[in-house]
Amino acid sequence: MKLTLKIWRQENNKAKGEIKTYPIDGIEGDMSFLEMLDVLNEQLINQGDNPVVFDHDCREGICGSCSLQINGEPHGPDRLVTTCQLHMRKFSDGDTIVIEPFRAKAFPVVKDLMIDRSAFDRIQHAGGYISVNTSGNTIDANAIPVNKEDADNSFAAATCIGCGACVAACKNASAMLFTSAKVSQYALLPQGQVEATQRVLSMVEQMDKEGFGNCTNTGACEVECPKGISLENIARMNREYLSASLKG
Repeated sequence: MKLTLKIWRQENNKAKGEIKTYPIDGIEGDMSFLEMLDVLNEQLINQGDNPVVFDHDCREGICGSCSLQINGEPHGPDRLVTTCQLHMRKFSDGDTIVIEPFRAKAFPVVKDLMIDRSAFDRIQHAGGYISVNTSGNTIDANAIPVNKEDADNSFAAATCIGCGACVAACKNASAMLFTSAKVSQYALLPQGQVEATQRVLSMVEQMDKEGFGNCTNTGACEVECPKGISLENIARMNREYLSASLKG
């Protein structure tokens, strides 16, 4: 398969970036998107050029670090997959593929296709924890009964890998889906009630400090999320936030 790749190249977060064009051949449909980029980088190195910098780690759809904007879509044309799980069979011989980093003020470009998503870490640090009593005997896992529906919804929210696709898909670069997932995974469980009031206030405050935009209510975030995080979490976070504000 022959392809034309149009890739964003940027030396650092201070430099002016530009799209550069690279022809590539010999790409097989069973290759992952990142394997295709590996082939390109080997080609560039052999030519004496600088390889394209992109972030990756697990290559199993777990870490979320492989986030790329592919032909205008976070993680590309497939659904419920990360970039590393996207296969080249989704493209056709002769296609032109535009590859860019996720675009958001809160996600500054580090180099080429790599972005700094530490804003998500700071939101998590603001309230994404629960109190744990480590003294005395260990409490049995089933000591506190949890409604199955609440447990299922909590686990569903906890599947968020913080890739940032929700931000990239939103025209306002909102982080509401990410933040609400992190709020929900604790708010739904009795173990998360100790810090519940302060948690949602702190995490929303930090989200705003990072420069993320407001929710647009268009639902693009849920569509592009590789883990299918539901918009219901945003509604839940809004309720939690209102309740916490009234208590304050």
